[in-house]
Amino acid sequence: MYWFDMKKIKFIPLTLLSGLILAGCTTGKFERAVFDDFPVDKDPEAIGTRVVEKFLGSPHSIYGVLPPHKELKQISYPDVCTWLGGLWFAEEVGNQELIDRLEQRFQPFFDEEKWLLPEPNHVDNNVFGALALELFLQTGDPKYYELGMAYADSQWAVPEAATAEEKAWADKGYSWQTRIWLDDMFMITAVQAQAYRVTGDRKYIDRAARQMALYLDEIQLENGLFHHAPFAPYIWGRGNGWMAVGMSELLRALPADNPDRERIMQGYLKMMKSLLAFQEEDGMWRQLVDQPDLWKETSGTAMFAYAMITGVQEGWLAEGAYALAARKAWLELTNYLNDEDNLTMICVGLNARDFRKRYENAKQTVGNLHGQAPMIWCATALLRSER
Repeated sequence: MYWFDMKKIKFIPLTLLSGLILAGCTTGKFERAVFDDFPVDKDPEAIGTRVVEKFLGSPHSIYGVLPPHKELKQISYPDVCTWLGGLWFAEEVGNQELIDRLEQRFQPFFDEEKWLLPEPNHVDNNVFGALALELFLQTGDPKYYELGMAYADSQWAVPEAATAEEKAWADKGYSWQTRIWLDDMFMITAVQAQAYRVTGDRKYIDRAARQMALYLDEIQLENGLFHHAPFAPYIWGRGNGWMAVGMSELLRALPADNPDRERIMQGYLKMMKSLLAFQEEDGMWRQLVDQPDLWKETSGTAMFAYAMITGVQEGWLAEGAYALAARKAWLELTNYLNDEDNLTMICVGLNARDFRKRYENAKQTVGNLHGQAPMIWCATALLRSER
């Protein structure tokens, strides 16, 4: 299905875990064993199924917030991220019926809900293409290819109405949608990586990697973490989560000979090392990662866990500490999933701001798709490792 080979992971029974620990093993088999044998109520397949079903049983959101809400004007990126995760999960568990239902939910965009298609004029809108291209990967239907590629291509095709700043970025070879916000590094790289997967054309993945290298150079701190934006000097949890997942997904697709791969891997490893130091004893990370007085936040925690699970699975993170940290995060995150299959303690969507109170006093939401999506991603990544 993909143009690149996924690394095969061999599972080691948990009966060997104690021996591996006593032997001081901190790589390979030890780490993958940690990602299995969860309690029944924390089983990744069961949890993932619950959250995907919750998405399918809910109407479209407005930037992650479910009704009651203001008038819906378009499909927003939290829906896209949750939908995309649902497709990843359904494919991983081999649930064709779930794939069919996720596809069926998409069909109105070709007729009665066509007006909800986002305009391809912003990173948060263009990520919609990643969803359409995933449907093409899983179904082979060319209508998804045409729709998805339009979003991927328009991200580098400068519109006539572009501002001078947007044109300046394009002149340097970057997307005209560049703005140096952390969120961008999932939104841009996701759709460009998908375009590479479906076409095999290196230009898509190479430009995504060059874009990522730019952001690393601009806003990665000495401690490996990131400010939300150059004018917003706060290490926001979910913002850093977008970067962590964006690097993980880009590296999974990026050819070994890409000239920016080493730079991106360096940035990823530096970030993961720092995250270990800031993880709370119970497995969570905070709303502002480096501020111990702020509340524990679930969406960022889930994104960091996903990045670590993926790193262990792919062999980028060799130390057993990362597998244990990711497992601890997953076990604690499931305690925040309520009886209605809604994750709690999710930060509302935030634009980058230059004052701390904006992050400190941000609303804590329940069932917001900003948190539902990475829970599905985590479940999927754990199942990849298990298999």
